Amino acid sequence: MEVVDIARWQFGITTVYHFLFVPVTIGLSLIVAVFQTMWLRSKNPDHLRLTKFFGKLFLINFAIGLVTGIVQEFQFGMNWSDYSRFVGDVFGAPLAIEGLLAFFLESTFLGLWIFGWDKLPRALHASCMWLVHLGTLFSSYFILAANSWMQNPVGHTYNPETGRAELVDFWAVMFNKVQMWTFPHVITAAYLTGGAFVLGISAWLYLRKRTADADRPMYLTGTRVGAWFVLIAGLGVAITGDLQGKIMTEVQPMKMAAAEGLYETSDSCAPFSVFTIGTPNGEEEKFAVTIPCLLSFLGTGTFDGKVQGINPLREQYRETYGQDPGATYYHPEDYVPVIPVTYWSFRFMIGLGMAAAGGAALLLWVTRKGRRPASRWWGVLAVSLPVLAIFANSFGWIFTEMGRQPWVVYGLMTVNNAVSPGVSTTEAWISLITLTSLYAILAVIEIKLLVTYARKGADPYVEPPNPTLRGDDSDDDAPLAFAY
Repeated sequence: MEVVDIARWQFGITTVYHFLFVPVTIGLSLIVAVFQTMWLRSKNPDHLRLTKFFGKLFLINFAIGLVTGIVQEFQFGMNWSDYSRFVGDVFGAPLAIEGLLAFFLESTFLGLWIFGWDKLPRALHASCMWLVHLGTLFSSYFILAANSWMQNPVGHTYNPETGRAELVDFWAVMFNKVQMWTFPHVITAAYLTGGAFVLGISAWLYLRKRTADADRPMYLTGTRVGAWFVLIAGLGVAITGDLQGKIMTEVQPMKMAAAEGLYETSDSCAPFSVFTIGTPNGEEEKFAVTIPCLLSFLGTGTFDGKVQGINPLREQYRETYGQDPGATYYHPEDYVPVIPVTYWSFRFMIGLGMAAAGGAALLLWVTRKGRRPASRWWGVLAVSLPVLAIFANSFGWIFTEMGRQPWVVYGLMTVNNAVSPGVSTTEAWISLITLTSLYAILAVIEIKLLVTYARKGADPYVEPPNPTLRGDDSDDDAPLAFAY
């Protein structure tokens, strides 16, 4: 294997691994804030117990996600120095703001939420978690703005003397047409994942034999709240995904063609591929089950819209961009992504997401009007939903990044030209093995912590203090209390 292949494997492994935690963090921060607000309004002890219980699991996930995310920045310098030099001027602004504004907003108010149970008034304390969630949204927006620039580079000019892309319009990058639908699509997917996480754990605790009968209504509440999040967010994912697909057809037609295995341009009524079998290298279709005209509607908004095919686009890109003789892909020198990966990751993303939403709808039905089903089949279904949601997110990112290949910045730089020229194969292997091993250890720690604290269930209700802003009802010299 060449350095570029090893570097791609490393970045893919660490990035997909990191993104296992991101949607759970975003979704849980909102749900914990909702539970705490419900408690403030209802004074129902179950709502506070759910707040602290899922808040504990949120903190575990947040910590591991933070550690794994730091590695992403170092990789740019280690294995992708030519890419970093090329995009640094553009990426500097959104990523710096993400660190200085969003991350500090998250960490500051998360610290206040952790240690402020006996120091802050209840409403102010609850607002801290809302601000943590706001920080996750800001963080996501700036990072996705940088990624969307890679999909559709705007707001820059190329300086031939330095060989760099230079930022000339910050707002064009922030409000990139790709970003406008990528952000809500990713966030609603995160809400779906967070809801599935709450649903799955609550349902498991509800059905567990050792759970006290008095606690089962609380876990049933958690199950239904999680299911509503999955169902409503699933609708948002479908709407934003449809709109994102139309933008993708416009700015990245090769990605859409590869996602559908569409080899020849359809001037009207392009079919949607339900299932396609092609040659192992993805160069030719052998068998396909299609729905007539549906792809035209999904890609253009009309049933007779034109959707470009892989073969014509290949020739067009060769004429526009020339050859890339150093490329090492299934289709060297022709600017076509790995079609089997792009095609199937697209379907797994959609299929698993729809299955999660459908499962949530079914669980809402069987638990309607306070019903408490005794059958364990719905518990098995509930526990499977977080897995479905997390893998749907992962396949979505695989599709997003692999479908752009061989470009690292669409139309400007190929992956082969982005790798660090001074890294040897041995160094790349050492880096890959070290980080993969480290992440495997972190996976064991994460799973162990989540399972341990999930098994304990929610702690018994303890009335928390209600200090005032003036500190009249508390000892100002008392140390901060860690709630967990």
